[in-house]
Amino acid sequence: MTEIRPRLCQAPELPPPSILDYRPRSTLVTTEHKVPRAKYPAIDFHGHPSGSWLESGDSLARLGGALDGINVRVMVVANDMSGDAVRRSAAAIRASGAMKDRVRILAGIDFHDVGPGWAEKAIAQLEADVAAGAVGVGEIGKELGLSIRKADGTRLRIDDPALDPVWAACARLRLPVFIHTADPEEFWQPIDYHNERWLELALFPRRRYPPEQFPSFEELMTERDNMLRRNPKTTFVIAHMGWHANDLPRLAKLLDLPNEYTEVGAVLYDIGRQPRAAHDFFVRYQDRILFGKDSFQPEEYPYYWRVFETRDDYFDYYRPYHAFWKLYGIELPDSVLKKVYYRNALHITPGLPQAGWP
Repeated sequence: MTEIRPRLCQAPELPPPSILDYRPRSTLVTTEHKVPRAKYPAIDFHGHPSGSWLESGDSLARLGGALDGINVRVMVVANDMSGDAVRRSAAAIRASGAMKDRVRILAGIDFHDVGPGWAEKAIAQLEADVAAGAVGVGEIGKELGLSIRKADGTRLRIDDPALDPVWAACARLRLPVFIHTADPEEFWQPIDYHNERWLELALFPRRRYPPEQFPSFEELMTERDNMLRRNPKTTFVIAHMGWHANDLPRLAKLLDLPNEYTEVGAVLYDIGRQPRAAHDFFVRYQDRILFGKDSFQPEEYPYYWRVFETRDDYFDYYRPYHAFWKLYGIELPDSVLKKVYYRNALHITPGLPQAGWP
């Protein structure tokens, strides 16, 4: 059936503004509930503080002050670190006094040149990083699947069986694997006036994936899902709600797998534009969703608290080039908030501080 798109009944008599200039003032009069701090202490499972935050006791103390202001009790650093970087950061955290139970680190994996002997070397490095203090793996970047090549020069598929020994080692070591696959599906689509990410792609054209240069979005999703199903003993946390926050029935099928979790970083614009569907989804999958923010900008966290904790109507998202629409609160029950904010992360990550939570 042909889609019917609404059209103006006549051409405007005034020159139309550009998409950059048209920012109408809302005339809606409604209740506002600003939420500067989370209602319950949160674990940010998708933390990306710059390396300078982790270098010394003084910088960690400043990080702690920023986290206190938004009620994030623990930040999980997902900076894909390994080797000396893990050892230095973990040592600084242990020596920091008050911050020793406020920050934890995920270990990175080098997927370049996968071939004979690669898995054994990768597992040995992973075990060393765990011994140094890493509590999980990630954030495995989108380059896995998009651009990384094997030793023979072919593209490394996400579901390549050569990676399975590493996933099995993660299961043995009880390490959750935090993985980011692909990007929003619109990044593969033509940059035209039907693409709702037009402004972002116009501002950042390198974010688009021309089909002649990259595997398709669906190809990457198929590879990811094959990998998840083939490794049922490994706990996976799918970053950015798998880029399916705009298609919750599809994400539901993924979370119906027994070893899959997801996190909400950088997709608040999709959660907040469908408040009834999102509320019901979070309630249904309350045991599978983790809080994560991605970019560490403390002033942006209150937008998440407001979406999750209130039923406010029609308020701005913090990055207008991601979303030209408004957000709505989904007003999650306290029992669900606690699971999303901290309990689910504690459940799948034994290396996180387990005591003292509400």
